Amino acid sequence: MRRLFPLQLALVSVLIAACVTINVYFPAAAAEKAADRIIDDVWGKTQGEGQKPATPKDQTSMVDPSAKRLLFAAIGTVLDFVVPPAHAQVDFDISTPEIRAIIASMEGRHGQLAKYYDSGAIGLTADGMVDVRDQNAIPLPERTQVRKLIADENRDRGALYTEIAKANGHPEWEGDIRGTFAQRWIAKASSGWWYKDASGWKQK
Repeated sequence: MRRLFPLQLALVSVLIAACVTINVYFPAAAAEKAADRIIDDVWGKTQGEGQKPATPKDQTSMVDPSAKRLLFAAIGTVLDFVVPPAHAQVDFDISTPEIRAIIASMEGRHGQLAKYYDSGAIGLTADGMVDVRDQNAIPLPERTQVRKLIADENRDRGALYTEIAKANGHPEWEGDIRGTFAQRWIAKASSGWWYKDASGWKQK
């Protein structure tokens, strides 16, 4: 039997792996990208985390560039035929009318919540929600209104996670999406804001 060339062997390996994993893989990187876009829309561009360093180019590959292009083209063509849903999960769909309405609602509310984040009266929780951290930091006449703002915000956040999972055809991903957002809300929070983890409240 004629031996397979290395590129042919690589193609077969990729196809086997794709067929086995395509239906169970949660695209965490795409979820983070979607979360960051939404958080930037709701909060505006934030300075909560440093710019990620650029990924260095791989200098070790010995495969001829033209051969690599042919291999990737072949893989793409075959995957289109064998597993067409693969391309649907490259980026999360966050543009449905329901999602856009929720984002607009949260964006409109953020101006009222921001001063309470800044004062430490409220903070972010590990489940992707908002809660009162220090009631005494809220003037007495404002407490009822702040609790209503928090309730409305948490309702929108819960609906957002549900709608993103539904819009992308995987309702079972809601927990993963919620977890991703919880991490990204905290990562992108402004310096001085508070967040709560398993050990209690902490300040950025």
